[in-house]
Amino acid sequence: MYSWRFRFKNYQDFREQKGGIPREISKISDTDQLWLLIDKVHHKRMLVKQRELRQYNIPIRHLRLLSIIQNLGSMATISEISKKVERTASVVDKQTINMEKYGLVKRVHVQPRSRLLRIELTEKGMALTKINGKSQAMHEILSVLDAKEQHRLHSFLDKLLVKLNEYTVDQR
Repeated sequence: MYSWRFRFKNYQDFREQKGGIPREISKISDTDQLWLLIDKVHHKRMLVKQRELRQYNIPIRHLRLLSIIQNLGSMATISEISKKVERTASVVDKQTINMEKYGLVKRVHVQPRSRLLRIELTEKGMALTKINGKSQAMHEILSVLDAKEQHRLHSFLDKLLVKLNEYTVDQR
């Protein structure tokens, strides 16, 4: 495996040449640099995903909700979806209204005169869920990490999420 140590005097020189954080920003604490790097990875991932989805004319947030609705099946209510995406019910409700306008889902009352809505995928929504797992770019990007590195990254991110959840549990 190639290491930055063989070509560069220090890790900062490596990051600067490879498009990392520029040296003038390096006065930021290591903790802040790490959060900036995580944010940068997330942002770039979203840009790549948006470019892939442009041909289907669907926003990323809709595709994510479609796959969650598909996984929940007949249990797909606004409440259950909001738990999965960690958003308020009102946010999910507005998104499903918008998705219904696009013809991706149907909002069906569980019983007549009931306020409880079940969300069902339309044929168009079902077709779009099939493209979600076919992201060639996402597979290619993650291929720079071997299986062990991917597992370690997954473990690290899980730890961060557990800790972040301690700080955000009351805010939903």
